[in-house]
Amino acid sequence: MSRQYEIVIGLEVHVELATKTKIFCACTTEFGGAPNTHTCPVCTGMPGSLPVLNKQVVEYALAVGLAANCQINQYCKFDRKNYFYPDNPQNYQISQLYLPICHDGYVEINTTSGKKKVRIHEIHMEEDAGKLIHDEWENCSLVDFNRSGVPLIEIVSEPDMRSGEEVIAYLEKLRLIIQYLGASDCKLQEGSMRADVNLSVREAGASEFGTRTEMKNLNSFKAIARAIEGERKRQIELIEEGKSVVQETRRWDDNKESSYAMRSKEDAMDYRYFPDPDLPPVLIDQEWLDRIKAGQPELRTEKMARYQVEYSLSEYDADIITGSKHMADLFEAVTAICRKPKEAANWLMVEAMRLLKEQEMEPENMTFSPENLAKLIELVDNGTINRTVGKEVFEQVFKEDVDPERYVEEKGLKIVNDEGELRTVIQEIVAANPQSVEDYRNGKEKAMGFLMGKTMRAMSGKADPGAVSGILKEVLGSTRG
Repeated sequence: MSRQYEIVIGLEVHVELATKTKIFCACTTEFGGAPNTHTCPVCTGMPGSLPVLNKQVVEYALAVGLAANCQINQYCKFDRKNYFYPDNPQNYQISQLYLPICHDGYVEINTTSGKKKVRIHEIHMEEDAGKLIHDEWENCSLVDFNRSGVPLIEIVSEPDMRSGEEVIAYLEKLRLIIQYLGASDCKLQEGSMRADVNLSVREAGASEFGTRTEMKNLNSFKAIARAIEGERKRQIELIEEGKSVVQETRRWDDNKESSYAMRSKEDAMDYRYFPDPDLPPVLIDQEWLDRIKAGQPELRTEKMARYQVEYSLSEYDADIITGSKHMADLFEAVTAICRKPKEAANWLMVEAMRLLKEQEMEPENMTFSPENLAKLIELVDNGTINRTVGKEVFEQVFKEDVDPERYVEEKGLKIVNDEGELRTVIQEIVAANPQSVEDYRNGKEKAMGFLMGKTMRAMSGKADPGAVSGILKEVLGSTRG
């Protein structure tokens, strides 16, 4: 009988905070920019330069910690983590080891097996390193220090996850908490949220952990899921062959769907940490902490519950809409204008989600205004246009944020309410399709749908389906005589 294994996973999640300036200097944190233009003596590690802590970094870290049910160290310190690497300008990183700002928290995730708490060991503040750009053409590596000194929080979980599904649920929960707080945009593709996966394998039922590896270079949830499955298989194969798993850092190559060793982790703690002599301890008095608590916004769980009560949305609808802070903000803004929450929810959940999928976009990238979606809802609701035309107009609102009222006017899309014109068109269609008329007389209901479709196409979709149906039945009834 083959042995059964389980995986044990803990995550180190790095999140770039949404401050306008870096953690210890006044350089911009804006993404992009020509290499080495968002720099100064502090973030390039020049001798004699002194760091000054950005207060907003502390406030964002506190907000995330409180939302993740953490204990707060109201007396915390910064430490130097010493290591040499070309993109690390000082040859040390300012981080927190001995007294991190937050510790002993948890988030609750939903899995196919039910709810589960994933414990958070700590959250600490630190600075980001620069970025190495490998130029294969010139056979050299270039360093861009624009990212050096960008403020990070590192969220370190306990090894509580047992599957890729749980890992993705945990990351989704963290991402939504942080986005709702406004602490970061958490864009994996831009590196503002990065996850390192610590994974080990053990026989099912065993109490001791196996030897873990750490996987880096994971910039999408899909890549994380593939990397977990790849590393699980690799470690099990080694164990089955009687070989040892080596504690090491591995780099995941998503194109090849495989990982390779970067460096050994046998001396993982050999960073010679010591308290940073240039930064005083951070003292968080109760008044400051209470102010951060009082300023916490409504998070997703509370928002979902409110939508079901205040707007009479189903749990499913509320879940979909609150799955993106931008989507939820858009929904509330549209509803405030048109007072039609169910219609606002339907347009966002059906048409907006369809276009997002087609164009491979994230909800955060939608740029149309709530005013224009509210106008479109009114046009459909008051019968100026029908829903079919409404979908065409919505596509233009979605892509270019057009004014729907002006667009409908310019394109001549208003519903035709001239009964005489409708009757003439319907009579012509009935006369041109005797077989369908015969089928209708013989009780074939599909024939009515066929003639309706013909009429709507002839009217370029601008007829009221109810009016078309009524006149069509009347005309067909008269042909029986």
